[in-house]
Amino acid sequence: MIDMDYIKERFKAKADELGADVKDLLKQHGSKKLDEVTVAQTYQGMRGVTGLVSETSLLDPNDGIRFRGYSIPELREKLPRVPDGSEPLPEGLFYLMLIGELPEEKDAQHLSNVWGRRSQVPRHVFNTIDKLPPDTHPMTQFGIGIMAMQTESVFAKAYSDGINKKEYWSYMYEDAMNLIARLPRLAAYIYRRKYKGNVHIEPDASLDWAGNFAHMLGYDDDSFRALMRLYMTIHADHEGGNVSAHTVHLVGSALSDPYLAFASGMNGLAGPLHGLANQEVIRWIQQLREELGGGLPNKAEIEKYVRKTLDEGKVVPGYGHAVLRKTDPRFTAQMEFAKKHLPDDELVNIVWRVYEVVPPILQELGKVKNPWPNVDAHSGALLVHYGLVEYEFYTVLFGVSRALGVLASLCWDRALALPIERPKSVTTRWMKDFVSGKIETGF
Repeated sequence: MIDMDYIKERFKAKADELGADVKDLLKQHGSKKLDEVTVAQTYQGMRGVTGLVSETSLLDPNDGIRFRGYSIPELREKLPRVPDGSEPLPEGLFYLMLIGELPEEKDAQHLSNVWGRRSQVPRHVFNTIDKLPPDTHPMTQFGIGIMAMQTESVFAKAYSDGINKKEYWSYMYEDAMNLIARLPRLAAYIYRRKYKGNVHIEPDASLDWAGNFAHMLGYDDDSFRALMRLYMTIHADHEGGNVSAHTVHLVGSALSDPYLAFASGMNGLAGPLHGLANQEVIRWIQQLREELGGGLPNKAEIEKYVRKTLDEGKVVPGYGHAVLRKTDPRFTAQMEFAKKHLPDDELVNIVWRVYEVVPPILQELGKVKNPWPNVDAHSGALLVHYGLVEYEFYTVLFGVSRALGVLASLCWDRALALPIERPKSVTTRWMKDFVSGKIETGF
């Protein structure tokens, strides 16, 4: 058995406690119906069907994402920071998602130290990436790099050697910790290889996880490090039904190790309807500025451009959300950051003016249930301000952050011994027979 650190011991105690609660819940109420699924939901991506349990976060239509019950404004206030820092440490959020309690400063520091010690990426991973054409999309390189690291999986080795299923969680935990520790090094290597002449920057062991990531990317400005801490925190999780989180859970349910499961989730994150949305936003804003002659356009000019976009059958990227019914608190957090650190940035001010213009137009046209901006509407403009203008890399940043939530959830999946996921499917012919009354469900 692998020696436990104290956070691992705390997680095991919490998992045993919750496991007993789940067992009792199933015994007492296992046959109680949660929902009635409609034909439309079955065809339209299972939207709104309650069919997953994800302990780490819950999306509230009005308050936005809540991590273990805490909103983003509360996290920015309550999570530990670096000395004199203005933004929360992602280490603290990981602890909260894993343990279910707010961490103390020493807990976040412990995770910084543990991840620092585990952060060495095997040489063969870099050699694998170096075999790819330099113009390969960063997300493709990221996924391949994660897969190359799978040779290091302690879960895969332990499972092959034969272990009791009650110990699965322990080896999953070790893999999750190693993978989170190494992702910033892998991502920075891809960035420097593709965009900075293959000149790399060694990690700085004195820095926290996100601060060191910023350093390895080549950005040592204190405010950029603060941005990375905020970015890594607010993108970490979004309950269990989004594509990347669900994919990690699904693949992990087959007892695939965290490297295989997380790489699968990153392939989902790379889709235009998921993680690529942030680069779509910044491209749209750049096109808006160019078409309007450069500079800072006024609201009337922006309104004309927005209506033109909609009349052409296109969407305004960064606006609308499947669940939220108010402005995404992650957007608000970034806006507050910008007002403090870069209030006069032209691109950021365009983002703010678009925010004033778009929701009333979408409400007027009835285009979406939620006309408010989501997290993607702001993040790109902040990165551009600091010189990180390589849009294709933005989703890699998203992926590094998302590891915190999905890997904490994967630890919980194995601690609670959740089974392989296998929903029932039907054919359209069956559906026609059902709606005509020829057959009943019979399931």
